[in-house]
Amino acid sequence: MSPSTPAVSRPDFRLPKSHEAFARANRVIPGGVNSPARAFGAVGGEPPFMAKAEGAYLFDIDGHQYIDYIGSWGPMILGHGHPHVREAAARALELGTSFGAPTVREAEIAEAVAAAVPSIEKVRFVSSGTEATMSAIRLARGATGRDKVIKMAGHYHGHVDALLIQAGSAATTLGTPNSPGVTAGAAKDTLLCPFNDADAVAALLEQHRGEVAAVLLEPIAGNMGLVPPGPGYLEALRALTERHGVLLVFDEVMTGFRVAYGGAQALYGVTPDMTTLGKIVGGGLPAAAYGSSAKVMDRVSPAGPVFQAGTLSGNPLAMAAGLATLETLREGHAYERLEALSARLAEGLGRAARDAKVPHVVQRVGSMLTLFFHDGPVRNYDDARRSDTALFARFFWEMLARGVYLPCSQFEAAFVSAAHTEADIDHTIDAAREALAAAAG
Repeated sequence: MSPSTPAVSRPDFRLPKSHEAFARANRVIPGGVNSPARAFGAVGGEPPFMAKAEGAYLFDIDGHQYIDYIGSWGPMILGHGHPHVREAAARALELGTSFGAPTVREAEIAEAVAAAVPSIEKVRFVSSGTEATMSAIRLARGATGRDKVIKMAGHYHGHVDALLIQAGSAATTLGTPNSPGVTAGAAKDTLLCPFNDADAVAALLEQHRGEVAAVLLEPIAGNMGLVPPGPGYLEALRALTERHGVLLVFDEVMTGFRVAYGGAQALYGVTPDMTTLGKIVGGGLPAAAYGSSAKVMDRVSPAGPVFQAGTLSGNPLAMAAGLATLETLREGHAYERLEALSARLAEGLGRAARDAKVPHVVQRVGSMLTLFFHDGPVRNYDDARRSDTALFARFFWEMLARGVYLPCSQFEAAFVSAAHTEADIDHTIDAAREALAAAAG
């Protein structure tokens, strides 16, 4: 039997088993979690511990059911436990979990990625988005013979030392965009620009002419909340980097196969020199990738001198789940459904916030969106940081009590899956109307 949409009102909301589990975890895991955002640092309190997931729903160990809008922070575009993905992973499991040797499926998914993503002719698989961006930056430096990298304030590219400078995601949530342990030497070659400011990039490229290897960005920011590129911005970066002989690198760990089958670069028609992928490409299992032209990628070992390796890269379970996910997205009508559901949700959240008379803006691209408690559009990191995070925290808990699991930070995007129903969306809008009345009162 499929899970049902929970009732909107849930006044008796307690998490005693999760409280015990969190205390237990804190004794042996830093902060009780294995990734900072899960600790609810931005909203206070303690997180529910999950027991299972199915379709568009999460179930915690205290017996609560939630409509899930984090989707494991993006990978579950088809929902949890999609039959095609689950069966593919199960068949792979029967044959072995890891070989430390090549498999045919690695080539199959590489072919699917190269066919889908405009910038990619060859691709190397790794196990996390952090590995992908770390490797892409190393390759960009090796290919150009230059050291410096331009990144955008508030964009998060994993916990790579040189990129943990004004990073988004949990770094913003925790108020520590520059992590202890990141040395001055690691940070000295990273140059910062505001997102959506092509003039600032142009000025840095002139100031450091001949020194910049890459301009790295999320083409659609998702780690300071959902912030789209302004009109002409990506096109301007493409022209600037070509003029200066600099590699344009799109971090599409979130947006790859999410906003369109070919990612943000297909959606906007701007092709970078290199792309990093993650999340959806692993179908919910640990996998990521970086890719470029054959000329650039053939510099990676063993074909070339730029070293990169990984014991579990191309893991057969992750490759099976990822390939099944891509096949399902390619062959079905998922994107049309995702667009309709997401538009319905964004409009409803905006209407609920207007009715509650709270400053807000809803920003969306495809099935990624954020309700910012901010008076006016959010265009960059500074805008995002002016959002009312205290109101967001109250709203988050009111929504959780009504069976809606949102990202636990104002600075994270929400994700809609193809498993959500119109009833789920309508429940969420009704819950938001109640939650905002309570949070803003």
